[in-house]
Amino acid sequence: MPQRKVDFMITAFRDGFQSVYGARVFTDDFIPAVEAAAAAGLTHFEAGGGARFQSTYFYSNEDAFEMMDRFRAAAGPDADLQTLSRGVNVVGLSSQSRDIIRLHAKLFAKHGITTIRNFDALNDVNNLVDSGQAIVDAGARHEVCVTLMSLPEGVTGAHDPDFYLKTLRDILDADIPYGSVCFKDASGTTTPAVVHETVKWARKLLGADTHIVFHSHDTAGVCVAQVLKPPSTPAPTRSGPLHGPCPGGTCQVDVMTMYHALRGTEYTLGIDPAKVYEAEEVFKECMKDYFVPLEARAVEPLIPLSPMPDGALTANTQMLRDNGLMDRYEEIAKNMGETIMKGGFGTSVTPVSQFYFQAAASTTMYGPWQKFADGYGKMVLGYFGRTPVPPDPRWRPPASRWAPSPPTASSPTSTTRTRSSASRRRGSCSSTNGITDLSEENIFIAATCLDKGIQFLKGEAKANVRRSSRSPSPPRLLPLPPLPPPRSPPASTSP
Repeated sequence: MPQRKVDFMITAFRDGFQSVYGARVFTDDFIPAVEAAAAAGLTHFEAGGGARFQSTYFYSNEDAFEMMDRFRAAAGPDADLQTLSRGVNVVGLSSQSRDIIRLHAKLFAKHGITTIRNFDALNDVNNLVDSGQAIVDAGARHEVCVTLMSLPEGVTGAHDPDFYLKTLRDILDADIPYGSVCFKDASGTTTPAVVHETVKWARKLLGADTHIVFHSHDTAGVCVAQVLKPPSTPAPTRSGPLHGPCPGGTCQVDVMTMYHALRGTEYTLGIDPAKVYEAEEVFKECMKDYFVPLEARAVEPLIPLSPMPDGALTANTQMLRDNGLMDRYEEIAKNMGETIMKGGFGTSVTPVSQFYFQAAASTTMYGPWQKFADGYGKMVLGYFGRTPVPPDPRWRPPASRWAPSPPTASSPTSTTRTRSSASRRRGSCSSTNGITDLSEENIFIAATCLDKGIQFLKGEAKANVRRSSRSPSPPRLLPLPPLPPPRSPPASTSP
């Protein structure tokens, strides 16, 4: 019987870098690995976006647009180069004006990107409308996302097949144009049963011709099981890195592991293993001097109870190391679960994952809910859209004290549409900071990277990339407190 081809994307050079190195990688160091992967016959790569856009300015002191140009040259003219976008935030950490959303799609297409995977951490479909249309208008392929994770056992209210299929129906009802649909699990915690049930019903809803994609991580150790049947067939496309320095753990299951898992089945990746191994050796050599946190290598059974997203885990631990706070990591990880349950069950993926982590860090440093992180407070107050369930109403008064804004039910998209001159104002801001080159690229950098973008454009940024072959002992996560009973959104009371 002929085998069915399972398409896949090499994620090593974006999600792999983000998940293992906190996104801090120099372009010169990894381009030879891209060339080797292309020579091995690999044709679909994740080439930027997500944290890899801002990190080039924040840590590498490099231009992300120049990096994308070099990636295109290394991968060849026919490769499918894909990036990651955060809906109304695009590649920033806050909602962007409508002209910046359009500029994002225009510039990424200009610099060689052919597909943009587009998600909203709250699964608020309103936040995907403008960004999705802009991607299609720019001539790129829009891969619209439903974001997944697992709630701690015994907690209900969202993140089950019914919730994901409702989100998918909302996308269809909103007439958002798309070329493919991705189910994206940034923490790798969704149970295989939920993945299989969701993909099975999505296939029935979307029909046989729609391209369905599944993306996950392996920190919880279930990534292979998420993809393989029974009871449903694998999604036609999945994500995976080259083995090299970016396999498993916080990253995705590597290509050769998936190749091995599919041996003897009706499915194939359609690769030449010998050539892929050669490319992996080049990749190892390229990255041999980079600091690899050992927590990035671990399968951590406590992750489903947080859940700490894999793409943010090492970025957060790197920041803790930078500030001499790594000894508090295990306490912060313990506090992650409550921030999710009180905050409305937004998916633990950027930027919401950062809000959760910052809120947990505030609890750790200042005591339980003595201070609200700004982003978390604004999310509780409604400034990033509608959360899957209402946040605990007792959190609103203290959130208003720390993020001094009244609660709102207005959609972020209604705000972005009234800020259509934002990029021009940002350009004026750049000009007053001594930046004379107001190219569209520079305006976009200033708008999405704010003060650190201005520093880069002024030539004042400095590189902060860890390059060391030595890794410290991994942090030991303490046992989490007893699991809470099932909850419904609480009644409104004062804290």
